[in-house]
Amino acid sequence: MVLTNEKTVSEAIEYRRSVRVFSTEPIEDQKVKECIRLATLAASSSNMQLWEFYHIVSPEVLSQLTNASFNQGAAKTAQQMVVIIARKDLWKKRAQSNIDFLRSQYGTKPQTDYSKREKFALNYYQNIVPSIYADFLGIAGRIKYLASKIVGIFRPIYREARQSDMRIVAHKSAGLAAQNFMMSMAAINYDTCPMEGFDSLRVKKVLNLPRSSEINMIIACGLREENGIYGKRFRVPFEEVYFKK
Repeated sequence: MVLTNEKTVSEAIEYRRSVRVFSTEPIEDQKVKECIRLATLAASSSNMQLWEFYHIVSPEVLSQLTNASFNQGAAKTAQQMVVIIARKDLWKKRAQSNIDFLRSQYGTKPQTDYSKREKFALNYYQNIVPSIYADFLGIAGRIKYLASKIVGIFRPIYREARQSDMRIVAHKSAGLAAQNFMMSMAAINYDTCPMEGFDSLRVKKVLNLPRSSEINMIIACGLREENGIYGKRFRVPFEEVYFKK
């Protein structure tokens, strides 16, 4: 499905607001699904794509998620919701998917004929990725962290290798996908509200998610009511956040 974008990227960014009250007018499932597909084109660390997207259209499930989201206005009036999940636990599966894809691109030639770049790419997913993501009770992560502190005295080294660091990496990638989704929705005049206020255990139970999954955010979707935006957009002065070196 190809969406006819009514807005440029800049226009969509300017248009997007966190809408707290949606109208009762329905939105089209297929258009939202296409925006989710566009979300999957977001950049992700090492192209691991440690994310999942749950497109909620069932009134019963919407009601359950609204309750789990403390009955906030955006949830109560949402026509649909999209729940974005970070899946760090799927790193082995995603690494293998990258390996399979690379081999499909290299053709049927023997591995001895792979170019230096091709060998490096395969080695990255076969050896480097496991060395970063693999851990047991956080022990390996602590060892890698201490090693990086020592080696880092002498040369630049990747320092974020603990379990907590890799969780952050997965959530950063999921956040990039969430932004892709919201911009795609804004481009077709659909509105959204990213929500972080929810009972994560109840949401997992509603969606039957594994314990190892982590909810990045819930995005309420619909068309804005006039009172759905609570005020003029506020941003701190640009000069406070922009630094040129």
